Amino acid sequence: MQESPSTIQEVVSHFLCTADIESARAYGSGHINDSYFLKNNFNYESDYLLQRINHHVFPNVPALMSNMLLVTEHLEKKIRTSGIGNPAKEVMTLIPTDTGAYFYQDSEGDYWRMFVFLSDTRSYDQVRSEKQAYQGGRAFGKFQAMLSDIPPGKLYPVIPDFHNVQFRLAQLNEAIAADARGRLQEVGPELELVRRYETSMQYFQQPEIKAGLPVRVTHNDTKFNNVLLDQNDEAQCVIDLETVMDGYVAYDFGDAIRTIINTAAEDEADRSKIQLNIPLFQAYTQGYLEAAGSFLTAAEIHSLMQGVLLLPYMQSVRFLTDYLNGDTYYKTQFEGHNLQRTRAQFQLVQMLDANRGEMEAIIQDGIRSYKTV
Repeated sequence: MQESPSTIQEVVSHFLCTADIESARAYGSGHINDSYFLKNNFNYESDYLLQRINHHVFPNVPALMSNMLLVTEHLEKKIRTSGIGNPAKEVMTLIPTDTGAYFYQDSEGDYWRMFVFLSDTRSYDQVRSEKQAYQGGRAFGKFQAMLSDIPPGKLYPVIPDFHNVQFRLAQLNEAIAADARGRLQEVGPELELVRRYETSMQYFQQPEIKAGLPVRVTHNDTKFNNVLLDQNDEAQCVIDLETVMDGYVAYDFGDAIRTIINTAAEDEADRSKIQLNIPLFQAYTQGYLEAAGSFLTAAEIHSLMQGVLLLPYMQSVRFLTDYLNGDTYYKTQFEGHNLQRTRAQFQLVQMLDANRGEMEAIIQDGIRSYKTV
C-alpha cells in the first residue's frame, strides 16, 4: 500500500536521519511489509530504507526489534573482531528514533523501522547462475555459523510454530472447516496431495529426531532474494531478519533450495515449466557446506534433504490455507493467486521427491569435499 507524503514525513521525522522526504518511493517485492527508499539529503552519504512492519503478522513488534538488534550487533561484532570484511556493508544497520528505540508507532497504530540502504547491491527472485547459487549457499551458511554461539532461548519466537508442519496442517484443517469464502470445492486435487505426503512430512516432529538435532539460531526465510549480492555477484549481506529465531538448520537449507532449484517462478501458472536445476542445487550445497560444515553435526547433515522436501510442502499448505481464508496473509496480485502458488509448490514437491536420491548423494559428496579441504 502506497503511503501519503504527509505520513512518510511524520514517520521519518522521528528517526535520527537526514532523509529527503520528497524522494520516497515504494521499493522491493516483499509479501509482508511495505518498504520505501529515501535518499539522503547530504550527497555521498548513505541513503535509507524505511519499512512499515506488518504487525498483524508480527504482533509483538518490540520483541521482534529486540531480536533484530541482538542479531545485527552480534554479526557486526563478529565481523569487526575477525578483521575480515566490512560490517557496514555486510550487516543491516538499524537507525534509532529520537527516543532511542529502533521502531516508531504512528498515530494510526502502524509500526515503522529504518535501515541504512546498502547501495550498489542487487537481489534476484530467481537464481541465474551457478556462481549466484554458490554465493547464496555461502551467505546463509556463514550467517548460521556466525550465530551458532548464541544459545537457544535468547531470541523471542516472533512467530511460534513457524516451521511446525503439524501446526500448519491444523491451520489448514481450520480453514477447511470454516470455508470462509466458499472456495473448498475448488481445491480437491490440492487437498489430496496434502494428505498423500502428510505422514512423511512429520520427520522433525518425531521424538527421536528432535532429541538428536541441535536447536540453532536460524534465519527462517532463506529465499534467494534475501541475499544481497554486489555488482560482481558476490554475496554481501543477508537481509529480512524479522523471522530470525530458534530452529533447525535444515529449515533454512530447505527453504533456500525451494527457490534456487526451481526452474520457474514460485507462482508459475504453467506447471510444465517447473523442473529441477540440479547444477544450481549442487552449487548452493557446495557453498553452504564450505561455510557451515565446521559446526554441523552428522544428524544435521542427514536432515538437510528432509528440509528440502518439507519446506515447499509446508509453503504449499500455507498458500492453500490463505486461499481458503480469503487471502488475508500474503499479498496477492490477482484473484486466485494463492491457489496458483499452491499448485506450483506442490508440483515442486513432487519433482523433489522423485529426485531425492540424486540430491542426497550430492549432499554427501559436498560434505566429503569439505572435510578433505
